[in-house]
Amino acid sequence: MCGITGWIDHTRDLSDQGPLLTAMARTMAPRGPDGAGVWVSPHAALGHRRLALIDLEHGAQPMTPGGRAEGTPPAVLVFSGEVYNHGELRAELVRRGHAFRGRSDTEVVLRAYLEWGERAFDRLVGMYAFALWDTRAETLLLVRDRLGVKPLYWTRRGDGVVFGSEPKAVLAHPEVPAEVDAEGLAALFTVAIKPPGQGVYRGLHEVRPGHVVRVDRAGVHHRRYWQPTTAPHTDDLPDTIAEVRRLLADAVGSQLESDVPLIALLSGGIDSSAIVALAGRRLAEDGAGRLATYALDFTGSETDFRPDALHVSRDAPFVRAVAGHVGTDHTDVSVETTSLVGELGPALRARDMPGVGDLDVSLLLLFREVRRHAAVALSGEGADDFFGGYPWFQAEAERPTDNFPWSAGVKDRNAQLSPELRKALDLDAYVADAYATALAEVPRLDGESGADRRVREVFHLQITRFLPFLLDRKDRMSMANGLEVRVPFCDHRLVEYLWNVPWPYKRTGGQEKGLLREAVADLLPEQVVRRPKSGFPFGHSPAYLDAIRRTVRTIVADPAAPVLDLVNVPAVRAMVDGDAWFSGDFTPPPWLPRLIQLDMWLREYGVRVVL
Repeated sequence: MCGITGWIDHTRDLSDQGPLLTAMARTMAPRGPDGAGVWVSPHAALGHRRLALIDLEHGAQPMTPGGRAEGTPPAVLVFSGEVYNHGELRAELVRRGHAFRGRSDTEVVLRAYLEWGERAFDRLVGMYAFALWDTRAETLLLVRDRLGVKPLYWTRRGDGVVFGSEPKAVLAHPEVPAEVDAEGLAALFTVAIKPPGQGVYRGLHEVRPGHVVRVDRAGVHHRRYWQPTTAPHTDDLPDTIAEVRRLLADAVGSQLESDVPLIALLSGGIDSSAIVALAGRRLAEDGAGRLATYALDFTGSETDFRPDALHVSRDAPFVRAVAGHVGTDHTDVSVETTSLVGELGPALRARDMPGVGDLDVSLLLLFREVRRHAAVALSGEGADDFFGGYPWFQAEAERPTDNFPWSAGVKDRNAQLSPELRKALDLDAYVADAYATALAEVPRLDGESGADRRVREVFHLQITRFLPFLLDRKDRMSMANGLEVRVPFCDHRLVEYLWNVPWPYKRTGGQEKGLLREAVADLLPEQVVRRPKSGFPFGHSPAYLDAIRRTVRTIVADPAAPVLDLVNVPAVRAMVDGDAWFSGDFTPPPWLPRLIQLDMWLREYGVRVVL
């Protein structure tokens, strides 16, 4: 998967900045445990950490067309991710006269740019974030995949930019301070509301999904190269079901290429089960053996589990049903819930900012175990967003809230803020402004009204706000363990098709994700096909909840705790003594574990609050 970083400045000589680039890249060593490289020139310095998955011999980076022996190359590339159609692109480039040293998709991206320029980016199918320095034009191109599966951050410095796959790489530059302002704090105190492109740290930006950021002597320029086309859906229901099956099967099949062991994550829900069934069938057809699957559970969940708004049933019985039906080599990963508190720190350092507490940690621990056996995993992320799996889809179709659906139930967001912070920050106003901005971006279909219009709005909110929050979580927790997670549901061709499928089709059979269920019904046990959505598991153990309370009490009792300047301490004490912080849904998510991480972040990263 890899980690990339760099520094571009058109007015400074960066030729001696190799040691700095090495240090910046080293911060992301877990993303790239298999190798490292640096390339420097007067105005550009690039660094790379490699996770070798394809073409282990010839995929070293930074990459130039002629290899390390050439003089000044026409272009230099540092790449993170996977291009799944690199074989087809390579064949076309060979016909056009290009010669390749190896089989890596990175070399295909580099030569595609030399052949087609920026038009090459339209041809890529995959998940990726890369930086390309064109030495001829002295121009940097920062490019991110259409759905934002892979991250890429940047900030202005001098007459150029500093960039990296993660904030930690950018913050390792001596001229980039760790600061947060009111806008960044607002993003941390809310969930999945942050506008695309905002990087939480003051002055830090993300390359927006489906965008190119061009940096040249004239400044920084942004160009969008992809968005779904809004048009009437003309297929009938049977044809729609068949097309979804075809597109999903193609996406899964294209993501099975790997020169290292590959597994699939399995929760027993329709999303991961569909991926497992299609991958298992494809491997069997190719004579590649049985698929290995992994599932997460918590010790004591048989007695500790309590159903709530997003967790209607335990995963374990459904996991066993799918593994047996498909015939996978299955492993259950059991996590001690009391260990979650001790892992809040590693989860924070994986994100470089507070996340969602134990929801991050449980994923981190699952990926830690999986990485002992494989370097690549398939996951079902995105299905809920594209097929309408969350309960708020139907609720919004029936009773629109005129808000982010996952946040509509919060009554007073400012109640968690300290009196001093409330003078500089109004979370309710922040959410209202963010919602108005998001709604103004929705591509409209002429004549669409009522539930169809509202559901299209909700899908746009999901794709541009909620899904990036989930993808960011998955990327950080997996790459902290050197594990690449591929997400077939985020294949942009499937997303383009689903964008225009009407809501009644997606809810075929009167159940959430009914369209997906029909598309894979022949591959799975009936009990799994009809299982209602149940969210990612998290700790219900009383011992874990008590450990969280003890940790927060220690923080509140420390007058030097930096987080106390930001939060409403009496409200926190009330949460510690009650259960209001642990609601089991997104309104709000478990708050006290996030507060622990917020305090850690301010201490460990030395973050300066600028209001």
